[in-house]
Amino acid sequence: MDKLVIEGGGKLNGVIPISGAKNAALPLMCAALLTDEPLILEGWPDLADTRSMRELLQSLNIEGTTKGESLHLKAGASIGIEASYDIVRKMRASILVLGPLLTRMGQAKVSLPGGCAIGSRPVDLHIMVMEKLGARVTLEDGYVLAEAKQGLTGNRITFPMISVGATENALMAASMAKGQTVLINAAREPEISDLAECLNAMGANITGHGTSTITIEGVDRLNGATHRVVPDRIEAGTFAIAAAITQGEVRLENTRADHLDALMATLTQAGARVDAGDHHIMIAMTDRPQPVDISTDPYPGFPTDLQAQFMAFMCMARGASRISETIFENRFMHVPELMRMGAKINVSGGTALVRGVDALVGAPVMATDLRASVSLVLAGLVADGKTTLQRIYHLDRGYYQLEHKLNACGARITRVKE
Repeated sequence: MDKLVIEGGGKLNGVIPISGAKNAALPLMCAALLTDEPLILEGWPDLADTRSMRELLQSLNIEGTTKGESLHLKAGASIGIEASYDIVRKMRASILVLGPLLTRMGQAKVSLPGGCAIGSRPVDLHIMVMEKLGARVTLEDGYVLAEAKQGLTGNRITFPMISVGATENALMAASMAKGQTVLINAAREPEISDLAECLNAMGANITGHGTSTITIEGVDRLNGATHRVVPDRIEAGTFAIAAAITQGEVRLENTRADHLDALMATLTQAGARVDAGDHHIMIAMTDRPQPVDISTDPYPGFPTDLQAQFMAFMCMARGASRISETIFENRFMHVPELMRMGAKINVSGGTALVRGVDALVGAPVMATDLRASVSLVLAGLVADGKTTLQRIYHLDRGYYQLEHKLNACGARITRVKE
């Protein structure tokens, strides 16, 4: 199992290209189940999670080939309806095949998914969507069994809570349902809009994406398309915090500043200089940050996927900050590891009180999930001495060539194979 050895103390300076978004690519790949024509995804990020999804699609007879940074997906003469536990257990996003299989094939058998241990992410909202669209759904031996032999029928669906995955499943399932579907309290994330735009390029009729009310007029069939994956706002936000925590200056290329308004505002409040263009963001910092309180919220609020990274940043602040996590109940698992490096953090329920310290100290630490692991990399960049990060397979799930991108800007990170 690989580990990273991080030698702290340097400033980041340079240019970092941002990859296509993992959280957009996964549902986009599932959209290939909706057509027998090729779907080409440009800017596809080659990550452990996207490779797992590619493996799942291949088991359903969707062939995938890569050409540069493009992924070409094409269904075979017939596609399977069962997503087995052996593959689905690796990644929660596997549940996103449920809607496409059900609307195209009239039935689906999908294992209950696995994934990160950051809290409960039940599939009840996904099941609710399929039942609202007319499917009969049962749970049996750890599988979701769904059937709609006469096809799905549009309906008005109100989400009791905002769910990105359930909104994505609803978009794909309703795209070929009979009649109109209206999604109320839908997720507004850029990845939702990216999926809707891809589906529209395939012939769907979706309006209102980017707002909390989305309308889908069902169509008889979908065709192939070529679509560019939206830039990864979480990767961009992570590198923006990396520039700030090291008091460096980094230009992020191929990104969307408008997808990171909440983070940019907090970085500015902390003392960073932020300059943004149409496709780039420049981040610069010359001193320790001022403390800033944040609370995670669904988009356009502060992303839960940047909470751990921002906490590492606040460990170096001149004062105390409060960080409240409202999305996932177990998303403070990085706190004990940061404290091993000298951080002063007290957790009470869903709130962490972070008292800034003059310096962090390198130590052996262990990754517990994707975003927690990268927060430890950021802490290692400014810690005195060397930090050794174990279980970095979490990092490889969501960051493409992380150490190469950081090292190109002056970081000193070595991947050690064990």
